Amino acid sequence: MLDLVIDARPASIGPGFDVRRILPYRLRRMLGPFIFMDHAGPVAVAPAQLASLDVLPHPHIGLSTVSYLFGGQVTHRDSLGVEQIIRPGEVNWMTAGSGIAHSERFEDPAALAGGALEMVQTWVALPEVDEEAAPAFANYQPRELPVFTDGGVWLRLIAGNAFGLRNDVKTHSPLFYLHVVLQAGARFGPPRGYPERGAYVAKGRVEVAGRAYVAGQLLVFTPGLDPVLVALEPSTLMLLGGEPLGERFIWWNFVSSRRERIEQAKADWAAGRIVLPPNDNAEFVPLPQDKSRPAGSSPSPQALS
Repeated sequence: MLDLVIDARPASIGPGFDVRRILPYRLRRMLGPFIFMDHAGPVAVAPAQLASLDVLPHPHIGLSTVSYLFGGQVTHRDSLGVEQIIRPGEVNWMTAGSGIAHSERFEDPAALAGGALEMVQTWVALPEVDEEAAPAFANYQPRELPVFTDGGVWLRLIAGNAFGLRNDVKTHSPLFYLHVVLQAGARFGPPRGYPERGAYVAKGRVEVAGRAYVAGQLLVFTPGLDPVLVALEPSTLMLLGGEPLGERFIWWNFVSSRRERIEQAKADWAAGRIVLPPNDNAEFVPLPQDKSRPAGSSPSPQALS
């Protein structure tokens, strides 16, 4: 039923700000087109520490970032001039394409009160034909995202197609991405019709084929089989997958099907050719030191970038 179980690796990107890094993993670089996945929070910090959580302007190419919050809020600013407050239940889809810079700021102390901030960010690699597309950003409100409930199961379609549901979130390749909440005892399975599928246990505990899995684990399902997940307690899952796109190289915040394109992006950022957000351009993340790590090696991208 399962090809692989990936345990999230802990990391901290600021005082009280814990991140679980799920993808990429040394034995599993991608799941369908998904090439990166972080789970941050719950986070609670004192107001004086708020600025320490900020992710300064930094670049991307060749991918779409997808930000989805369980609680709290984040302010997104990018080089297109977009300024968007990201709130729970929304889908915020930024397509980097040929190059974009953005920041994520935690500016509202009330949004962090009581450990309220919690979010999942994924990166979706673009097909080769779209890798140099014009950058774009779109915010989709919860009312635009279909919800289904039945027998202790609640789910929201974040993007793609699944279980006969679809929405207007613009994607570039066949995929599915779901937020699923299960009551204790509820049974649920991943959508059919996709060669690569997985379920990340964000909260709670589930059972598959008689074995229990806990929060912080990504379950990668065997192609062609249809496992049943049973909630051993109230649980929250993120289901994701789709059609594979082929080999991708990843270095820092850059993704491409071509090694030389990664090198060009590095040079562009170092030379200031990727424009900073016009309403957040006083500081930025410098290009990391490249200590002889090739573009196709295991990445260490900026958390929540």
